[in-house]
Amino acid sequence: MIAQLTMAGLVRPCEKSAAWLYDLALVLGGSVLIAMCTQIAVGHPVPWTGQTFAVLMVGALLGSRRGALSVLMYLLEGSAGFPVFSHGRAGLAVFFGPTGGYLIGFVLAAYLVGRLAERGWDRRLATTVLAMALGNAVLYGCGLAWLTCLVHLFGRSLGSVLAIGLYPFLPGEVVKIALATALLPAGWRLIRYFGFDKMPKM
Repeated sequence: MIAQLTMAGLVRPCEKSAAWLYDLALVLGGSVLIAMCTQIAVGHPVPWTGQTFAVLMVGALLGSRRGALSVLMYLLEGSAGFPVFSHGRAGLAVFFGPTGGYLIGFVLAAYLVGRLAERGWDRRLATTVLAMALGNAVLYGCGLAWLTCLVHLFGRSLGSVLAIGLYPFLPGEVVKIALATALLPAGWRLIRYFGFDKMPKM
């Protein structure tokens, strides 16, 4: 199934204005997906959310550039005051809280997963799972690095960083990677269903 339905099958219009609209629609759609999945949030100070699932999906579905732009659009929406962050939060202050590093890591993760998909990693189950695992490693690396800075400022032990920002989420991340991998073909079908691959070409 994955070998037959991949990001490479999405047809981008050659005509410049149509191509711009195509990219904009996908980027906006990706940011909406992330915002919606983020509202599934449990826990504090670093909640378990559907964000990582959406970020991995967006990167694999849209590629490196559009995937990263989707995440940036989502972050801009939250910065502008739209309640798209976990627990309905918004504003620049969120970037300086415990989850700030993860938010930045989302951009890098989407880019990496998208880049690997562009190189054909989305054509086989094993490499798709590996691409998403690597994306997860990048975003958790950024999140834990920021948490380490906060922990240092407040004089807490380094072990508390892993206890707060990594260990509780590992089982859920395995489930989300499996789910994202399984739903990729459905995502490509959805993009085609809305006619993005049928826009006029030059």
